[in-house]
Amino acid sequence: MRAERADAPDSSLSGAQGLAKRTAKGETTIATAYDSRADEYVRLGGSIELMDARDVELISRWRDATPGRLLDAGCGPGHWTDLLHDARRQVSGVDISEAFLDAARSRHPHVNFEHASFRELPVGDASVGGILAWYSLIHTDPSEVPAVLAEFARVLVPGGSMLLGFFVGEPREPFAHAVTTAYFWSSQALTALLTDAGFEVTFTERRDREPGEMSVRPHGALIARRVPWAR
Repeated sequence: MRAERADAPDSSLSGAQGLAKRTAKGETTIATAYDSRADEYVRLGGSIELMDARDVELISRWRDATPGRLLDAGCGPGHWTDLLHDARRQVSGVDISEAFLDAARSRHPHVNFEHASFRELPVGDASVGGILAWYSLIHTDPSEVPAVLAEFARVLVPGGSMLLGFFVGEPREPFAHAVTTAYFWSSQALTALLTDAGFEVTFTERRDREPGEMSVRPHGALIARRVPWAR
């Protein structure tokens, strides 16, 4: 390891501050972008009836197999949160877009929705049985994904489950999403990060899109279990 100069300033604090500022700026950019197009998003993809039946089946099956409280991280206008609630489950949704949260509360008043960052979820340690993050990490800078996964691990009970949806492509490669910059991932790349965060991947899927779907980019999903003995 190269020795630092004795008179060099301590960069650990500035580094942490810099990361926090970049994270806050990134979240503000994402929230503002979705706020400006929330009405359009709700119209084109804000109800279960507009979703691919295979996704509805997968999420419903995961919901029914996952005991305990459920958290929809990146809930958008709340249609997936409501699907989780349909089984009379205790569920809440979080998002950083106020416009999305307004739509979710208006459309699904029986469900709890909160404004929160993935990096500081408003729930206690080991208090959630399952997390749905359906295309919720696509805009997160790849360098920040490990911190988000660590926060997800914090709130999940040992043995708890997480279902992720993502765009399949060259891992960490940015692309011009219709709302704001997004990033491709692969099951293999996410599995490596999840393993480091204390998860075990138990299911993966990939499929190409069909005419009529909201996106033309390949779809990917995975289910990961919080390893009970992980720290």
